[in-house]
Amino acid sequence: MDSLPDAIVQYILSHMNNARDVAVCNCVSKRWKDSIPYLKSLYFPRNSFDNHFEADSSDKIVWKMISAVECLEELVVYSPFSCAGLASWLLLTGSSLKLLELRMDNLAEYQSCPESPSKLESLSIAKNLESLKLWGVLMMNSPKWDVFPNLQNLEIVGARVEDPAFSAALKACPNLTNLLLLGCEGIRTISIELPHLQKCKLDFYGLGNSSLSLSCPKIECLEVQGCSWIRVRETKCLKNLSISINAGRVYMVDFGKLSALEYLSIRGIQWCWDAISKMLHWASEVKHLYMKVEFTGDFETLQPFPEVDFVDFFNSHPKLQKFDIHGAMFAALCQKNSLKNVELGFLIPCLEEVVVTVRSPLNAEQKMNTLESLLKYGNNMKKMVIRILQMKSSHSSTDDFFDEICKFSHLNRKVVRLE
Repeated sequence: MDSLPDAIVQYILSHMNNARDVAVCNCVSKRWKDSIPYLKSLYFPRNSFDNHFEADSSDKIVWKMISAVECLEELVVYSPFSCAGLASWLLLTGSSLKLLELRMDNLAEYQSCPESPSKLESLSIAKNLESLKLWGVLMMNSPKWDVFPNLQNLEIVGARVEDPAFSAALKACPNLTNLLLLGCEGIRTISIELPHLQKCKLDFYGLGNSSLSLSCPKIECLEVQGCSWIRVRETKCLKNLSISINAGRVYMVDFGKLSALEYLSIRGIQWCWDAISKMLHWASEVKHLYMKVEFTGDFETLQPFPEVDFVDFFNSHPKLQKFDIHGAMFAALCQKNSLKNVELGFLIPCLEEVVVTVRSPLNAEQKMNTLESLLKYGNNMKKMVIRILQMKSSHSSTDDFFDEICKFSHLNRKVVRLE
């Protein structure tokens, strides 16, 4: 590198971001040291100061490194830091900083000194942020933030949050296009009104009794986990929708017409049948449908799915190309009368791929009839995967049913595969 012009050396070294690499680079030569001001990004891993025995604190070392950079755009800090340390860094970089990612770990801070300025409040110094990512956040009180006019991406992973505090935080971010909340505990009722939001992923930890109201006219991708009541009225741009619940049940869904929807995933132990049937009705234009709901029922009692007419279902979803169907919904399509309304000329015109999960040998004849019908009427079928999952071998008909599936797979081996 000695033969390279200074501008080239500065360009190459400016792509470093790991703090340890930068520190080593600083000691190589004066020429390399003179390239430090041109760095755009700094990253401090979790263990950055594990073997640190110098007099300067970790906050002071980070401050020194940041102060050596003329126009820092990205700062990622996973190592421990204090409120005062964070504030001092942001005072140096606030005008140029575009991306900030922090491992907050501020639960202990709140318990020990709840009246002192918090790490969250210090973030308001960085007014020009475009992306903010926070790990391990405690947001019990509304953060004293001014508006972040340029913030487009907000990601919070692992948080304890109170409803009013989170609502206040969202009001300070009016121009978000991407919102991600993972493993958030404490939210009961959340209302999101963001005119530019396009992608939203919400994962609420707890009993599954949260409610969501979302009014975002540009929303294209929505993933929700842990909500029992969901209302999304503006859906003309919504292309990808995923709703799941690990605890509790989905009681109510309220969507507008899902005319642009291409992918729908509904998962969970229990959904009210009214919620399932409404989702299937609204998603009549869907191209990829993933269904893994074990039971229905409006109350604590777990109930099987009611009968679903095979012909009506596929006539109601004429654009369906890929269908991932788990045991309960497959069983509903395999009832005695599900195939009685097959008319002359009936076809499933767009279906190309089916993934079926079978867990029980009950109603084996009807299930085989349904599998055969999917191939018979799906004239564009390219792949069918049959997954045998936790089938009880003690049942007397299990072996016979498995033999029938194997024969079916062998006769249609170009299309059908067993797993």
